[in-house]
Amino acid sequence: MPRSEGPNARASPSSLTKWAIRGLLFALFLTACRWLDSIRERFYVLDPTELHQLSKDAIALHGNNTAGIIGHIVSHLASPTHPTQHPTKRIHFNTNSSEWVFNNAGGAMGAQYIIHASITEYLIIFGTPLGTEGHSGIHTADDFFNILVGEQWVFEAGELEMTRYGPGDVNLMKRGVIRQYKMHKGCFALEYARGWIPLMLPFGYADMFTSTLDYVSIYRTTVRTAREIIKNLLIGKI
Repeated sequence: MPRSEGPNARASPSSLTKWAIRGLLFALFLTACRWLDSIRERFYVLDPTELHQLSKDAIALHGNNTAGIIGHIVSHLASPTHPTQHPTKRIHFNTNSSEWVFNNAGGAMGAQYIIHASITEYLIIFGTPLGTEGHSGIHTADDFFNILVGEQWVFEAGELEMTRYGPGDVNLMKRGVIRQYKMHKGCFALEYARGWIPLMLPFGYADMFTSTLDYVSIYRTTVRTAREIIKNLLIGKI
């Protein structure tokens, strides 16, 4: 009488082949990710030093006039003579400054206006006239937070004193860094991130899906982010 094979019977050659192929594909995927990460700086167009200077120039011209500061920054970036409009460095900016949308992330709430979004960079105005505080998140991008008006306080675990950032200051948060932050009443900032932007999106959506259920803001954020990424991809900006 033939003996039936039990649950611990040796895997068939076809099953082993499938797992070997899966392992090989996973290894190739990890290798591709590491290679792309090693060359990510080739895809950057915006210059954090230039953005910091632009922020300071706008503050010097418009003082505490938040609308004037934002208008100066956007018109300068979108100017045909700006270096980012050169054929070899072309980049798309959203100049419709009426496209504000609420954002809840890490326990903090504010409003944002997306000026630029692509696979490796984003540039937004973020802030609140009321004030807010929360968790920074841990990200795959370097984040340059240029304070335009108001004041931001931050600290990292283990620090016993906070760090203050006021108009004209830039709070650089390297990827992988974790902080608590507080934006005081009337604080707005020009936030520039460079790195793998799609991997930052779960943090940006988590509170809206699990807490606020603000599907209007989810829809607007998704449509506008996707629109800007696609527009940049169509002109070759990754």
